[in-house]
Amino acid sequence: MKLARYKDADGTHFGLVENDKIHRLTFDGSAQALIAAWDAMQSDCAAALEGDGQALSAVALLAPVPRPGKVFAIGLNFADHIEESGMDSPSEQIWFTKAVTSVNGPFDPILIPKVSQTVDYEAEMVAIIGKRGKNLAEEDIAGHIFGYCVGNDVTERMWQHRTPQWSLGKSFDTHAPIGPWITTADEIEDPHGLDIRCAVNGEIRQSSNTKHLVFNVWQQISQLSQAMTLEPGDLIFTGTPSGVGAAMDPMVFLQDGDVLVTEIEKLGRIEGHLTNES
Repeated sequence: MKLARYKDADGTHFGLVENDKIHRLTFDGSAQALIAAWDAMQSDCAAALEGDGQALSAVALLAPVPRPGKVFAIGLNFADHIEESGMDSPSEQIWFTKAVTSVNGPFDPILIPKVSQTVDYEAEMVAIIGKRGKNLAEEDIAGHIFGYCVGNDVTERMWQHRTPQWSLGKSFDTHAPIGPWITTADEIEDPHGLDIRCAVNGEIRQSSNTKHLVFNVWQQISQLSQAMTLEPGDLIFTGTPSGVGAAMDPMVFLQDGDVLVTEIEKLGRIEGHLTNES
């Protein structure tokens, strides 16, 4: 199934996307609560899909999890991105957080902040945790993932690299667009074989496949769970391939008016228009 959060004339709702329709779910809680209760919601989902639904083009899609408990992202996790960054392949996973306030809708504007103009893109597949867990073995991870969506780890490069800690440069408002919906894990047989692309103003800048992850999704989430309890709705950005603007010669950063499109096979497409912060 494809679980979306959206807004129409009647307010904000959760719904199931099927072809060009969205079917409203009757649920008044948070995204985290819905994900946690998903197994018990299956009869409601079936009933919703039996209805006529609403044209997808008539609603505004929102971030499927607007305020997750945690947002973690892994650095240097595609071999070609490591090469273009001029760094050694890490022997250990490199993790940083993105502020939950950086989460943005799939088609909302992406802000270029007042304080700096070196905003870059990083197309990423995002895994969404479905079940609470700690100290999880790799072979058990699949059962703890609710689903996947498209994301972009938008990064303010000057702020990222002026200290050894990356989180501040990764956490500007609007710099974690996700969506357009969550494709539930039962529809993705293997997340390690999906084409991933990013374009700026129609020019393809990144094009790869998730089979090239250095640390796969199971290894990533198992590692995180050794340190912390993972909870429904937590977002895990799983790594970006080569082609980022900071690695170009000369470097090219996003500008006011640019259109950033990120696509992942089977997961959909998100689009953000770059806008100077007022």
